[in-house]
Amino acid sequence: MTDLVIRPITAGEEQLFDSLPDPALVGRAAFGESYLAMVAAGEYRSEWTWVALRDDVVVARAAWWGGPNDNHPLVLDWFDFSDADAAIELLRTAPLKTEYSISLPPGWRDDPAVRAQGEARIDAATTAGMSLLVERYRYRWTPECGLPARPGRLEFRPEPDDEVILDVLRRVGEGSLDAHTRHTVAASGPDAAAQEELDLLRWLPSPRDWWRLAWATDGELVGVTVPARNHRDHRDPIVAFVGVVPEQRGHGYAYDLLVEATHLLVEAGAAEIVAATDQTNHPMAAVFARAGYPVERERVDLV
Repeated sequence: MTDLVIRPITAGEEQLFDSLPDPALVGRAAFGESYLAMVAAGEYRSEWTWVALRDDVVVARAAWWGGPNDNHPLVLDWFDFSDADAAIELLRTAPLKTEYSISLPPGWRDDPAVRAQGEARIDAATTAGMSLLVERYRYRWTPECGLPARPGRLEFRPEPDDEVILDVLRRVGEGSLDAHTRHTVAASGPDAAAQEELDLLRWLPSPRDWWRLAWATDGELVGVTVPARNHRDHRDPIVAFVGVVPEQRGHGYAYDLLVEATHLLVEAGAAEIVAATDQTNHPMAAVFARAGYPVERERVDLV
């Protein structure tokens, strides 16, 4: 068999990366997204884009994504192959070690062809040394979904002090059902998990004064909600964070926080809003359903 060549592409070789035939049943291409169009928009960098070649033919490819000012990629989210062994070797060889997130159609396991494509990528990633972290729902709200009325139970106020926000995030992290939070807590502790969340929120390219703390009528803190914009996906407005402190759980306040974020984004001109939650976080998934957020796609995250 011809020796396998694994390397990053160079500037101008984007067509080479795009030359691998793929049925576009899973991944970003399954949702009408074009690698070449995303390159033109500055979404990918050549040094973070790798290929595996036999006889100068691409048999596996992987593209990592990072924000416009990031020095290191944040996620692998474009990964296809015609040769599974080459794909595994590519992931083992490339020095870019991040989470792998694969986008999948809703109910993707119900279609044998889609399931085969999705499971092939997950199997390649796990064979290369990654492990499954969580499966998630991604939602996209539009005005046709209906704007849920504010329940009016809470008072929402901006909080400019990051140290106050950090303390709230630390409290919200106690007993969290979010797999990423639990993963960081297990690896580095609750303070690191709260700091990681704050750093992510500060990294988003949206106004800091959109963040809101929520207070009950008795003056007790309920939680935090963060409407925002993302660096990617055409700078979609997003619900970046919704969290209730442990002592206020059980009253359905997550719904109030989600509705407030939705209203704030609509008031800021949003025509669509993207959000996500773990499939295992059944209470939050129910909150999104109640607020009229339909599932747009599913996602599997490996670390």
